[in-house]
Amino acid sequence: MADSNFIDYVKIMCRSGKGGAGSKHYRRAKYIPKGGPDGGDGGRGGHIFLRANRNLWTLLHLKFQRHVFATNGESGGRNRCFGKDGEDRTIEVPCGTAVYDAETGKFLCDVTEDGQVVKLLKGGRGGLGNCHFATATNRTPRYAQPGEPAVEKTIILELKLLADVGLVGFPNAGKSTLLSSISAAKPKIANYPFTTLEPNLGIVSYRGNQSFVMADIPGIIEGASEGKGLGLRFLRHIERNDVLLFMVPADSDDIKKEYAILCNELQQFNPDLVDKPRVLAVTKCDMLDDELMEEMRAEVPEGVECVFISSVANMGLVELKDALWRAINDEANRIPTKITHRDLDEIRRVKEEDEFIFEPADMPVDEEEEWEEEWDDEEEFYDDDDQFIYEDNLTKDK
Repeated sequence: MADSNFIDYVKIMCRSGKGGAGSKHYRRAKYIPKGGPDGGDGGRGGHIFLRANRNLWTLLHLKFQRHVFATNGESGGRNRCFGKDGEDRTIEVPCGTAVYDAETGKFLCDVTEDGQVVKLLKGGRGGLGNCHFATATNRTPRYAQPGEPAVEKTIILELKLLADVGLVGFPNAGKSTLLSSISAAKPKIANYPFTTLEPNLGIVSYRGNQSFVMADIPGIIEGASEGKGLGLRFLRHIERNDVLLFMVPADSDDIKKEYAILCNELQQFNPDLVDKPRVLAVTKCDMLDDELMEEMRAEVPEGVECVFISSVANMGLVELKDALWRAINDEANRIPTKITHRDLDEIRRVKEEDEFIFEPADMPVDEEEEWEEEWDDEEEFYDDDDQFIYEDNLTKDK
């Protein structure tokens, strides 16, 4: 997978900006010997946003941009001047991207629609200037509020392809051959298992200048939900598909048994996949005659629509398109089903990404703030050891 441009799993480090410190300043003007405190508030730190972009189809651009840092807010100034807010950072991802915490594996959020924006990390609030702390008994407060610290988190971005139809089957079941026959996609086709090492998308033309999207994922073997084979890594791509097309070759020993194994693996991976509409396609039927095909219909599982096809001989492809189109546009199937995102466990993680070690990135150092002298000629400087609590009546969310 290292040489492929299809990247669907990447780990990056994000850090929001810290808030600027409030200013400890006193008004100094001609003929005004005691002007009082006028220190301004610090600016807020920059946020980290996640935005879906339909023009992207892979996470390749993030594989070479491992760090996303927002800038810090600037400190407040004299005359109650507010500090400048930090610049926000936006991460562009394809539609259907889910976000997980890299340390705990907990699901954080996902984006599915073009232009959808989610705030990943919130920047720190700016500190209050000393003008907010003036009271009747303390008219010259010699302290200001520090800004809130930045938030740093390592996240995992996991892409789940959005398609109308997802192909599910064992290796060498004819999934890639079918996709190349009814669409313009050119997946790799060969006579050995696991020819497909990455998902492929194809647009299938239908009657009346209509079309739907079909996704081909690597073959699933028994025990894929436990980490065997390649199926587990790519099973997530069919979670967002509207219809599942199960493909079983005609030369298999038991069609019902293979169909039951595929259904069980999907259920073990995510129980929500059981409720998705499905169609069964018996492939490689060009070697069967009509009499043998009628006998095999008795072996087809009940409760699922079955179509006998042959991608090489273009046999039954029109009937297959009709069946898929009916399943996609069926009113009973148009009710959106909510996908429950499971937390990442050790089996579902990608070892190469988890072993990636980030180089230490130093926090940007703020410029030293120049404090004005007090009118009583006492030099009072800001003490870093002073701790000030954000109170509800004093805080401002900028």
